[in-house]
Amino acid sequence: MRPVDKPDQQDNQTGSSIPGEPEFLVVGRLGKPHGIQGEIVMDVFTDFPERLKSGISVWVGPQYKEIKITNKRPHSRGMLLSFEGYQHREEVSALRNRLVYVRTVNLPQLEEGEYYHHQVLGMQVVDEEGGTLGSIVRIHETGANDVYVVQGESGTELLIPAIESVILAIDLEHHQLQVRLLPGLLPDE
Repeated sequence: MRPVDKPDQQDNQTGSSIPGEPEFLVVGRLGKPHGIQGEIVMDVFTDFPERLKSGISVWVGPQYKEIKITNKRPHSRGMLLSFEGYQHREEVSALRNRLVYVRTVNLPQLEEGEYYHHQVLGMQVVDEEGGTLGSIVRIHETGANDVYVVQGESGTELLIPAIESVILAIDLEHHQLQVRLLPGLLPDE
């Protein structure tokens, strides 16, 4: 289970065949301009930086302004981007501190058993007998596996490791995750 990319905080209902899936996903944040030729530093938030290349469109800022990438190159912690229509430092500086998005419909297909974070967040979690445990409110990324934070109706949180012995089924259509609760996973055990 390898969720990747971070969902935008808004719950947009368009742009996807899966109900409740957001239209845009955050892939980075623009930082300061670099040099005088219109380049800008971007902190990368995606596991797929290779898809950000010359000729593709991204959407920038809260208004989701569509901008075409004209050049990309590596830069210390992230990358340097150039955009169509932004040839000078002063022009590109207007984009500083803006989030960069891609459209959900343009995401690459994942391998079997891999899911994007936005597909898992908000899922209803049920046990083997169908009893409701709550819904996934956060995902902690650890070195070995992700951990889903499930919040019950009473507000209590349950930590579910995203491993095969615990995750029995993921139903994207019904937005439901079925789990096997191993000893020690419930707070009162």
